[in-house]
Amino acid sequence: MQILPENTYAADPALRSLLGAWLTPEAMAFAEPRLQEMGRAAAHELSEWGRECERQPAWLRTIEPWGERVDEVVYSEAWRRLGEVATRSGLTNLPYSPEALQACGPDLRVVHLALCYLFEPGTATYSCPVAMTDAAARVLHEFGPDELRDQVLPRLISTDPAEAWTAGQWMTEQQGGSDVGANQVEARRDGGGWRLYGRKFFCSNVGGEVVLALARAPGDTAGTRGLGLFLIPRLLPDGKRNQYRIDRLKEKLGTRAMATGEVTLEGAVAYQVGELDRGFAQMTPMLNITRLHNATASAAAMRRGLQLAREFARRRSAFGRRLEDQPLQRQVLVDMAVKAEAVLLLTMRMARLLGRVENGHADEQERLLFRVGTSLVKLYTAKLAVAYASEAIEAFGGQGYMEDTGIPRLLRDAQVLPIWEGTTNVLSLDTLRVLAKNPDVAEAYADELARLGSPRRVQIMDLLGKVGGMEPDVAQRWARRLAHQMADAWTDGLLREAAGSGGRQALVADRWERGAEPPDGSDDGFAEIVDGAGVVQPVA
Repeated sequence: MQILPENTYAADPALRSLLGAWLTPEAMAFAEPRLQEMGRAAAHELSEWGRECERQPAWLRTIEPWGERVDEVVYSEAWRRLGEVATRSGLTNLPYSPEALQACGPDLRVVHLALCYLFEPGTATYSCPVAMTDAAARVLHEFGPDELRDQVLPRLISTDPAEAWTAGQWMTEQQGGSDVGANQVEARRDGGGWRLYGRKFFCSNVGGEVVLALARAPGDTAGTRGLGLFLIPRLLPDGKRNQYRIDRLKEKLGTRAMATGEVTLEGAVAYQVGELDRGFAQMTPMLNITRLHNATASAAAMRRGLQLAREFARRRSAFGRRLEDQPLQRQVLVDMAVKAEAVLLLTMRMARLLGRVENGHADEQERLLFRVGTSLVKLYTAKLAVAYASEAIEAFGGQGYMEDTGIPRLLRDAQVLPIWEGTTNVLSLDTLRVLAKNPDVAEAYADELARLGSPRRVQIMDLLGKVGGMEPDVAQRWARRLAHQMADAWTDGLLREAAGSGGRQALVADRWERGAEPPDGSDDGFAEIVDGAGVVQPVA
């Protein structure tokens, strides 16, 4: 049974409202046909290929019949088709495309991540290779030596599936986990180049053509200052396999079709990227991008859960009425729609900041806001996405719990979102560090709340002052609460700003402020908030 709308873009009033309000006519004219096509594909072949990938996940072929080690990750045809769509649609190309930049200006990242948001749900987490390839391209663009940049970057941002490469990101090691400063993988000089030795424990997109990895360079420097950044190709120039071994693929709760492995580096040829003692700092642009992709995946998963629940409510009858006519279920769907819209708005605010930073339009306050915002937005949206997936499953009753419906994937795949790219604790502590390191960060955040007219500005700044005056170990206990309240207040302000246009946006903001309190009277706002009555129409 098809329980998705015919076009997920056309059925997304939140995204269409936001883009209609934020983008110039030139940017909308560039984006609209791409968004329409991605929304159509998302409801049809992308979802079908995603289901096929779940039925036939990647597997590891370690040795070929004559005994030669190959360490090949074997993907289904459906996975390759998803990759072709991602490549042709420019999901790693658009941020680096002069044509797209000319059309969209600093809002290019808004258009780009809107496309990723439409592509992501149901596509077996192919957004993970997209995110890491995008991020690797940015790191090479900023820090890669000329020769490496010229050889690798065009492959990462190609729109030709026959030429395009995907990238991985290998940071985590077993003994350290999130404590990257405990990394032990060793970089040894080999003539004019490098070879890497050691083990990486969580290697997403382990079958990608290239990977960026941190390794400890020669010297006595401990912690992150002793880590260099290196690019590792899967194949060497002569076509032979590089010297690393894929020990196994992980058996995960969710994201089952996307290969994650454990890797032992056995003298793998690697190329230095940037300054040798600044590897971790040089990965910051990569983390900023992957964390924003993570937030985009959270927003996308929430919207997909709402669209599935909404379409089911059209079809399912109980107690003599369709679910869409049952007042309590209407209330549930309205609340889901409001949360999904709030998360989208916050994520796209970060996308807008990223576009301004990348293209040289950001002032110092915007750069500071973006730095703290990457942690806040990622942790906040990911936590909401997990609880939201549970609500979406419940909307289907018992069928939502049945694996053959595909609905349980919503929850299984959402659970990784608070873990990837930094756990909630790691990002909460990062927020504390950023605020403590530079007082101007708190001022930039306060100015953002003031610009938005957030009624919680004074309350949040008092909390910031309180936590800032605590001993470090005491402040850590407050870190989650502080980060969540900062993100929540920011979301309040963004909804309030959008409400200034009146109509549907004002209804969404009002329902957000009410929280769990239902509205009085007979008008529940369902037609406007959930179905988008009165939303801005697409450009012809």
